[in-house]
Amino acid sequence: MEFQRKYSCNTATETLEWIKAILDFLKPFKFFFEANVVNFLKSRLWDFVDKDWIECLKHEPVENLLQIPSGIVQEHWPASLKEYVLSARLLAFPREQAKLEKVLPGMNIVPLNSVLSEGMNPKKKHEVEVLSSLVSYVTRNIGSHTVIDVGAGQGYLSQVLAFQYQLPVVAIDASSHHGVVTNTRAERIKKHYAAKLHKSGKGPPTMPTTITSHVMSSSMLKDLSNYCCQRDGLGKKEYSGKGPNNNSHKIVEVGDSRFSCSGASAESSSSVVLAGLHACGDLSVTMLRTFVECKEVKAVVSIGCCYNLLSEIGCENGGFNCGFPISKGINYMGVSLGKNARDLACQSAERWQSLEKEAGIQNFDLHGFRAAFQMILDRYYPEVLSTSPSIGRQGKALLRQQKKIIPKSSDCAMNEISKTTLEMDSASDGSQCDHDDRKGSFNDKYTLFEKFSHSGLCHLCIEPLQDMDLRGLWREYQPLADHTGLCELLWGLSWKLSYCWIDCCTYRSKKVLKF
Repeated sequence: MEFQRKYSCNTATETLEWIKAILDFLKPFKFFFEANVVNFLKSRLWDFVDKDWIECLKHEPVENLLQIPSGIVQEHWPASLKEYVLSARLLAFPREQAKLEKVLPGMNIVPLNSVLSEGMNPKKKHEVEVLSSLVSYVTRNIGSHTVIDVGAGQGYLSQVLAFQYQLPVVAIDASSHHGVVTNTRAERIKKHYAAKLHKSGKGPPTMPTTITSHVMSSSMLKDLSNYCCQRDGLGKKEYSGKGPNNNSHKIVEVGDSRFSCSGASAESSSSVVLAGLHACGDLSVTMLRTFVECKEVKAVVSIGCCYNLLSEIGCENGGFNCGFPISKGINYMGVSLGKNARDLACQSAERWQSLEKEAGIQNFDLHGFRAAFQMILDRYYPEVLSTSPSIGRQGKALLRQQKKIIPKSSDCAMNEISKTTLEMDSASDGSQCDHDDRKGSFNDKYTLFEKFSHSGLCHLCIEPLQDMDLRGLWREYQPLADHTGLCELLWGLSWKLSYCWIDCCTYRSKKVLKF
């Protein structure tokens, strides 16, 4: 069954057609993206899944199952299952990596030196290298005067832009602690660059200015942008806001009159670029709205994250201050994601695809354990369950055991879970993993489930009851719990579509915001 992609976001009309196709496709599978996998047993979610699908997939090798969120099917699967997977792949927003040298000829990615990259892990270093090069390229090509790093965190991006690319930068973050960390780190970097510039006969390096402000709306970010333009027009010394240790750090309160910029800023010829590396939740949307509303903002270069933190409150009243939907067209359609769909949108098909067999089995087990743990709360602690508790990432340590490193500490229940899991993995003969391999022995799985449950109760500060029959509960639910991971993979196809909803609603921001 061959599918060819036929949707695009080239125009507002085409974007709306694409999203309507997604809505039509999802209607029969609404339970997938509205479901929470932890309630797989409590809400009998398996009843909503086609029985032929489960019967087929429970005998599939793990390697094939892990390909489902990426839209890969097997010939022997039921036709309805193949159609579902392939249709989801067709409708999903393409996420191929762009070749920047072709899209932006002349852009040069400059590697970070050891001084600037201190404290960064390899992933962060790569992100900062590429994004700082892109921001510098865009800023210089459009002739903007200042870069505003929105949600700057510890200032990694700001400092590279200021010291390596010699750009005026304002780093905004809601945490005053991050502002202090940014300034302290910048002072260390400044010493290195000051000596370097002194030898070449150049002036002192430019320090990024840090501002502490909780950006709650596009109007606030617009005022901050106007402030930066006004500062550029009247001279930076008047607005340097020198604080302790001679750092350029300004604590800004919401509604601060200094940012009620009118008159002079309206005549200013200065302009800014908004940049964000992992601009969380509504912050990315706020940057896009500011780009549309504020003529001083000439470009946005942003990598968003945490779609689960997008707000939807107020959408039913026709307001546009919520994080989703961002466009009038989608709002008129009455589209709502909901919390579970937003959580799904944070997931990655590549995360599953990159797992090896053992890690895949562990992942299936963990989802089964969490669903069964929900039944413990339902049966023995209903008052706790009513609060929708989170037990943290109880299984994160398991997935890190792919390298078969057993933690030295023995005072944590999760260490014991990991150790037991490794012993089970070691007993495997490495042959293709079918349903029986995934199922494992009752005692092996129960041992893991028992320790997982005690760890979860400990996280919730709950003392286990004396009459709590974990073994009986696991015996009752294990056959169904083994299907939990399978169904999450089917849920996973909704990740791609939730992504698509959000991406389509923010793609070509200036056009989409106005249709």
